[in-house]
Amino acid sequence: MKSRRNILRLGAAVALLASLALGGTMVLAAEEPAKSVSAEPPAAAAPAPAQTAAAAPAPPKPDPSGAATGGIGDITAKVPGKPTLEEVADAVGHNKISINMMWTLVAGFLVMFMQAGFALAETGLTRAKNAAHTMMMNMMVYALGMTGYWIMGYALQMGGVGAVSALSGGTANLASEFTITLFGKEFGLFGMTGFFLSGVSYDAAIFTLFLFQMVFMDTAATIPTGAMAERWKFSSFVVFAFFISMVTYPLYANWVWGGGWLSTLGKNFGLGHGHVDFAGSSVVHMVGGVTALAGAWVLGPRLGKFNRDGSANALPAHNIPMAITGAFILAFGRFGFNAGSTLAGTDLRIGVVATNTMLASASGAISAMFYMWAKYGKPDPSMAMNGMLAGLVAITAPCAFVNSVSAFIIGAVAGVLVCLSVFFVERTLKIDDPVGAISVHGACGAWGVLSLGLLADGTYGDAFNGVPGTVRGLFYGDAGQFVAQAIGTLTNLVFVFAASWAFFKTYDLVFGMRVAPEIEIERLDIPEMGALAYPDFSLVPSHSGGISSGSQMSTANREPAFGTAKKPQTV
Repeated sequence: MKSRRNILRLGAAVALLASLALGGTMVLAAEEPAKSVSAEPPAAAAPAPAQTAAAAPAPPKPDPSGAATGGIGDITAKVPGKPTLEEVADAVGHNKISINMMWTLVAGFLVMFMQAGFALAETGLTRAKNAAHTMMMNMMVYALGMTGYWIMGYALQMGGVGAVSALSGGTANLASEFTITLFGKEFGLFGMTGFFLSGVSYDAAIFTLFLFQMVFMDTAATIPTGAMAERWKFSSFVVFAFFISMVTYPLYANWVWGGGWLSTLGKNFGLGHGHVDFAGSSVVHMVGGVTALAGAWVLGPRLGKFNRDGSANALPAHNIPMAITGAFILAFGRFGFNAGSTLAGTDLRIGVVATNTMLASASGAISAMFYMWAKYGKPDPSMAMNGMLAGLVAITAPCAFVNSVSAFIIGAVAGVLVCLSVFFVERTLKIDDPVGAISVHGACGAWGVLSLGLLADGTYGDAFNGVPGTVRGLFYGDAGQFVAQAIGTLTNLVFVFAASWAFFKTYDLVFGMRVAPEIEIERLDIPEMGALAYPDFSLVPSHSGGISSGSQMSTANREPAFGTAKKPQTV
C-alpha cells in the first residue's frame, strides 16, 4: 500500500511539471484510488451574471524577431488605434527629428571621449616627472572650457545661426547676429542669443546643439596644452581655458558655422559655397594649432631643448604605449566628430563620411612611417602615430565632399606634411612643441580645408551655406571654392595668431606664464599639483648634472645628457 502511494505521488509530480512546461492545466489524480463514476447527472453550471464583461484577451505572444512590435496603436492619436493622416505624418516627422537628435547626441558623446585620448597621447609623449600636471590640464580644460562656452562662447558662435533643418528648425530662436555692412553686403561677426542657455534658448534642440558644439570647442582648447606642456604655470592655463572658449574659438567658429561672413562668401561674392569646413579642419584644428604656435612661441622652449648653437636635443617621450593608446581613442572618437557633423542620422552620407575618415587615417600613418623609415632608417612609432592623427585632421573638412581615392590621397599628403612641419617648427622656427600639436593640427588642418577646395567632387552639399548646387573643388570645375577656402585659411592664421599672441604676451608680462627654472628642472607635479603621477619613482641626478627619473625607470626613460641627441624627438 505504501509503495503504491509513493508511485501515485511520483506520478502526480511528473504531471504537475508537465502541466507547467506546457503552460496549461491538468487535473491530477488524488493519492486514493479513483472512484467509480456516479450515475447522477452533473449539476448545471451557474449562469454568468448579466454584467460580466467580454472574455479577457489572450496574453501577448512573444516576438523574438521584433517584426510585430510597434504598430498603428503606438501612434499618438485622438482616437487610439485610428490615427488620421495628419497624425501619422506628425508621428513620422517627430521620429525623424528624434533620430537626428539622438544621432547628434551620441556623436557628441564620442567626441567627448576623445578627451581621454588627448590626455593619454599628450602625457605619454612628455616626461614622467610632469605626468600629473599634463593629465590635470587635459582633465580641467574640459570643465573650464565648458563653463566659459556656456557663459558666452556658445552665444557668440551660434547665437545667430537660425533654424537648423536637421533639427526641425528647433534652433530658430538663435536668430540674433551682429553684422556690419561693407561693399553693400552684410558681414556677420558674432551671435547675440544663448548666453547661459537661458531665456528663449531653453529649448531641446538648442541644448542638443550646445552639447555637440561644446565638445568641438573643447578639442580646440585642448590642443595647445600639449605644445606648452612641461613648463606652463597651471594658473595661466586656467585663464587661457576661459579665453579660448569665450573669445577666439567662438568668434572664428561663428564666421564659418554660425552664419558669419566666411560662410556667406558664396552668396555675397559668388565664391563657391563660401568657406566650407564640414567638421572642423579650420574651425577646430587650425584654431587649436595656431593658438599652440602663439603660446609656445611666447612661452619659450623647455630647458635643455636647444644647445647654444641652436641645435635641438631630444627629450624622449616616457610612455609610447600610452601615447599610441590615446591615438586610437582619438581615431575612434573621430567617427562621431566627422560623421556626426551631418547632425542627421537620417542623412545616409554618414557611411561615406565614416569610411573616408578611416581611409585617411590609414594613409596618413603609412606615409609618415615610410617617410621616417627612408629618411632616418627607422619607422618611428611616435611619428607614425602622429601621421595617423594628421590624416584624421586633414580629412575632417572634406570628408563629406570627396570620394575614397581623394580621401586616401589627402591622408597620405598629411602624413608626409606632418613630418616636414615638425622639423621646420623645431629647426627653423626654434619652437619647442613636445607633442607636435602645431604640425598635426595647424599645418594639416590648413591642408584639409585647402584640399576640399581642390578635390570636392560635386556629389554632396546641395544648398550648403545657402548656395544652390553641390560643392565642387578646383579640379571639378569651381575655382571660386578654392579661393573661399584660401580666404578662410588665411583669416584663421591672422586672426587666431594675433589674438592669441596678444593674450599670451600680455599675461606673461603682467603675471608670468612660466614656472621657475628650478621647478621645471626638478618636476612640475609636486610644486604645481601637490601630487606625483608615479609616486614609486625617484629622481636622481643625470650624468649631465640635470634631473632625471630614477630607480624604478629604465635608463631609456631618463632624460638624455644635453647635446647627445641630434634627431628631434618625434611627436
